[in-house]
Amino acid sequence: MQRRDFIKTLGAGSLALAGGRALADEAQYKWKMVTTWPMNFPGLGTTANMLAELIGEMSGGRIHVKVYGANELVPAFEIFDTVSRGGAEMGHGSAYYWKGKSEAAQFFSTVPFGLTAQEMNAWIYHGGGLALWNELYAQFGLVAAPAGNTGVQMGGWFNKEINSLEDLKGLKMRIPGLGGEVLQRLGGTPVNMPGGELFTSLQSGAIDATEWVGPYNDLAFGLFKAAKYYYYPGFHEPGTILEAMINKQALESLPKDLQSIVLNACKVANQDLLAEYTARNPAALETLLTRHKVDMRVYPNDVLQALRKISLEVVEELANKDKFTRKVYASYSRFYQEALRWSDISERAYLNARAGA
Repeated sequence: MQRRDFIKTLGAGSLALAGGRALADEAQYKWKMVTTWPMNFPGLGTTANMLAELIGEMSGGRIHVKVYGANELVPAFEIFDTVSRGGAEMGHGSAYYWKGKSEAAQFFSTVPFGLTAQEMNAWIYHGGGLALWNELYAQFGLVAAPAGNTGVQMGGWFNKEINSLEDLKGLKMRIPGLGGEVLQRLGGTPVNMPGGELFTSLQSGAIDATEWVGPYNDLAFGLFKAAKYYYYPGFHEPGTILEAMINKQALESLPKDLQSIVLNACKVANQDLLAEYTARNPAALETLLTRHKVDMRVYPNDVLQALRKISLEVVEELANKDKFTRKVYASYSRFYQEALRWSDISERAYLNARAGA
């Protein structure tokens, strides 16, 4: 009888693997994932869905993860506390949203004029960044894992031209994280709001400008209908990590193989989203420019230089907030200098050569 039961169990496992994932009611572990994104939103929301599906498939159906978009279970900016408390086993967002918990969290999302997506992954996985990130999140009962990257973003949508620093004064703009602090130093007013509120806020005049991600996502939100000018480059977000935050107790309650599956599924999602943006942004940009006649502008060079100067000051001041933030800054800045030397003779040199510069 024991032998028959073993064969039956083995057969059921094989069927689950062959079919991709078991039915939810057959799963041994039923998890919830709360996100800061609208449900099924291209790129951001669909990556959360893909991550949940991947965990189910890789686990042979032993884990079933149900995804909740922003405001379906909890508001977008309450997912950190929800996962920390155990109200959901996972969350999907970006760490700069949690600077109220710790200023250091912003380093694990993006830094103005900082590391690119490729360099961020290098620092996180091989430069000590992930260990520091988990040292921080352990205080909140969480485990952190990169689970997506947007690459270099666009500068944003504006209803007036940006010809000088004067044009940034008094500007009310949706821009989170350290980029928002830079704008504030220049006399603007940064506003942090979930993506789902951007279009109506911009259209109604509640904000004067907004950044979001890039052509792929901006087209999906229809932001071209609410603002006239589309600026680049996205100095404020050169390679933004999307995170999976995992309740530490929930993760450690899993068998070792399932813990590994969850964390490695996050690595797959991290790589896949960057590839998706690289593939989708060009066509979306073409649609914005040719079909919707968007007026795309580059920030004036003197504006960019001023933004860079202020950005460096903001980041250095951030480093002095507390002992742990200084520790993270030391690691980040050391890696940044090393990456800069290499990128100058590799990526930058090649791109210049490719362009005939």
